[in-house]
Amino acid sequence: MILADKIIDLRKKAGLSQEELAEKMNVSRQAVSKWEGAQSTPDLARILQLSEIFGVSTDYLLKDELEAAEAPETAVPDSTPAQSEPLHRVSMEEANSFLEANRRHSGLTALGVALCIVCAVPSILLEALNSRLANAFGTAMIFVIISAAVALFIYSASLVKPFREITDGRIDTEYGVSGMVRERQEKFKPAYIRGIAVGVALCILSIVPVILTDAFSAEGWLEDSLAPALLLGTVAAGVYMIVSSSIVSDGFGALLNENRSADPDSKDVSGAVMGIFWLIVVAVYLAYSFITSNWAMSWLIFVIGAVLSGILGIVLSLTKKK
Repeated sequence: MILADKIIDLRKKAGLSQEELAEKMNVSRQAVSKWEGAQSTPDLARILQLSEIFGVSTDYLLKDELEAAEAPETAVPDSTPAQSEPLHRVSMEEANSFLEANRRHSGLTALGVALCIVCAVPSILLEALNSRLANAFGTAMIFVIISAAVALFIYSASLVKPFREITDGRIDTEYGVSGMVRERQEKFKPAYIRGIAVGVALCILSIVPVILTDAFSAEGWLEDSLAPALLLGTVAAGVYMIVSSSIVSDGFGALLNENRSADPDSKDVSGAVMGIFWLIVVAVYLAYSFITSNWAMSWLIFVIGAVLSGILGIVLSLTKKK
């Protein structure tokens, strides 16, 4: 067994990814990948480090004639958590499949969140008719739209469910996968920054229609219905951009192990958090409206929700799992 194969074997037995081994040795992940691909050989200082990390002798590492069965049975240092299962090895094909599934997942999840935000628009617009039938129809439309949003959440989650090992973060990648992912991540970065910036800006600017109608003393349908409907539509567009951009970015991070936290069971749930947030806002809106029957003013709850959504979106987009 050559040195490259021994490093791979020992690393997997220790439950370490290439990135984790690189961090322990203070080298790049590419350096570890080249060692394991027999494209380069670690110098003597690195050999000594490998010997200490894996608890084997330098003779075992350097002498090809010593096989794995002859390696000393020494424990990996306590700083390395024991792994009950080997790391899942991601191929180039699986990585591309995951990125495509995650792209679709991002759009559908973001659309579901946006639907939760605009679900009250029919009710707000029909309120101007001041008709019992119109009010009943508007209320029914709220539940129809929320049902569609929930269906989108369920279907969207099913798209990435087959890639649970990747989203859990305990993976290793075949040679070349990391480079491909980083290249696509760099290409996506301008779109990600643009999506977050425009999304947050839309959430902040959503209050403008309400301010303008109030400033010009507009009355009737314009003030009571059109302005709040435009507010919700603008917020929905902004949140859609924030959520979709964040989920796509997190997909790259999952393949590069950038999202892993100290708790291996923790996951990035930014899309779910935003969805739950708007479901709560809608629930508060419905409860207040039905209890007080003040439908003409209850839409202001969404103004508060829009501001809080912008803040929440910024926090979620800047939070990275280490």
